[in-house]
Amino acid sequence: MKTPEFKPSLEVISGDTADIYFVRTVEILKKEGINPRATMEVFGSRAGVLCGVEEVKALLDEVLPKNYREVWALKEGETISAKEVALRITAPYQSYGVYETSIVGILAHCSGWATAARECVEAAGNVPLISFGARHVHPSVAGIMDYAAVVGGCKGCSSIVGARLAGVEASGTMPHALILVVGDTVKATLLFDKHMPPEVPRVSLVDTFKDEAEESLRVAEALGKNLQSVRLDTPGERGGVTVELVREVRARLDLSGFKHVGIFVSGGIDPERIRYFKERGAPVDGYGVGSYISSARPIDFTADLHEIEDKPIAKRGRIPGITPNPRLKRVL
Repeated sequence: MKTPEFKPSLEVISGDTADIYFVRTVEILKKEGINPRATMEVFGSRAGVLCGVEEVKALLDEVLPKNYREVWALKEGETISAKEVALRITAPYQSYGVYETSIVGILAHCSGWATAARECVEAAGNVPLISFGARHVHPSVAGIMDYAAVVGGCKGCSSIVGARLAGVEASGTMPHALILVVGDTVKATLLFDKHMPPEVPRVSLVDTFKDEAEESLRVAEALGKNLQSVRLDTPGERGGVTVELVREVRARLDLSGFKHVGIFVSGGIDPERIRYFKERGAPVDGYGVGSYISSARPIDFTADLHEIEDKPIAKRGRIPGITPNPRLKRVL
């Protein structure tokens, strides 16, 4: 995955996204002329996949003085243990004090999303996953969520901005809306094939009007070798996608000479559901995962000052001074 290009928003840079007490703290220090060189360490409350480092780096690169700073961090996508120091900042306190809220917030949510994605990826083994969770979050964070899912191991994501950040092509099939508006699955799939560029995979959604196995055969006969996969997204009102359904669709496609057509499954997919298919030998070729990633519990991150002008210091309950972590690498 290429290094993403993050640019901090005006709201973050201005301090509007900060807890007010950090803004007031820096205001007081400025009026008193107090601006010591301070070291802040950041760690997570539980184990998981670290994500958000690149976005934090972009923020710090913009606000820290270029010739008077040190930033050490673990890499994007690395596994972290509980309370392991993942980020260490040394710079004049006024240059970064306002941004503590944003720094820990970025790491908290991104690491939560990436960790959930990794759980699904590990359950799926060699079967690829696509993040379909953009519809479950506010649009202002949809791209970041999808990017985090790719950091966690998803092969792709549905949102354009998330794919751009992750350096991949946006992934998607066709919505029920296209089929409902056109009025027929085969017709909608033929129109998709007609108008989409050749590099876009031909994946037909086959649960809108008719039985999934019947629709799969209809679109396979219509598109032939152009059809890459069919997507099963059967709603809960019809029992959802089951192992038996996947097996039937596979068997009917094979018997009709369409062994090249894969089966992509979406709708309520999580690690437990993936293991359900895998342990029963269901021939699934790909999964779309939505709310399990998008609604993942954030990993709470904490930021503590540990040195002021090279003097070890800490709040009660924490150990003063730098916390050793040989895995940290200097990034700024």
